[in-house]
Amino acid sequence: MQSRPVRACYQVPRGEAESTQVVKNSRFIGTCGYAASVADAQLAIAALRARYPDASHHAWAYIVDTLSGTIGSGDDGEPGGTAGRPMLAVLQGSGLLDVVVVGTRYFGGIKLGPGGLARAYSDAARQALEHLQRVEYRLHGVAKLRIEYPLHQKILYLANQSHCRILSSDFGTDVLLHIAIPYDSIDSFGRGLADMSSGQVDLAKSLVGEQYLAEG
Repeated sequence: MQSRPVRACYQVPRGEAESTQVVKNSRFIGTCGYAASVADAQLAIAALRARYPDASHHAWAYIVDTLSGTIGSGDDGEPGGTAGRPMLAVLQGSGLLDVVVVGTRYFGGIKLGPGGLARAYSDAARQALEHLQRVEYRLHGVAKLRIEYPLHQKILYLANQSHCRILSSDFGTDVLLHIAIPYDSIDSFGRGLADMSSGQVDLAKSLVGEQYLAEG
């Protein structure tokens, strides 16, 4: 009935998470959290600078702007490519969107070399992500169904079985349901509607758009 979307679901951070490790006397603090835009990410980076004002470096990376996946990274004085880009690679492998990570380093007097720095910053980001809670958003088809009253409870049961969400209900001479259907349930839900209504309710003609909704 519907072609499948490019991204049926995605995850974003819930809250903030932090981890700390010591590598050859240098202390690395990885902090990650939610950022919906470049401006949000910049505010988060500034907040970490204020939280740890005496740190040697605050390298950073982000993936924001939801489905466009705008990316950015910075080494904050570390040798080029040894801090921000390794953390960005960790973010890109995490499956998260709208996420920012800051790697805060207190220099311990021993140089780690490019490879050692990349590993330390990658580990700081990875360990912080391991403690981060996530929210999943799933793409739904949104429909407006006009149905007769005798079908109302039956369609509510079918919607519940298909994990649909009733966004609104308007009760007049008939019932108008504003409903969100998970994309992987659209075909089966449409068939159920047609069977239940003897073909009177056509889901394909009732779809009015798409919307991502948080799970749980």
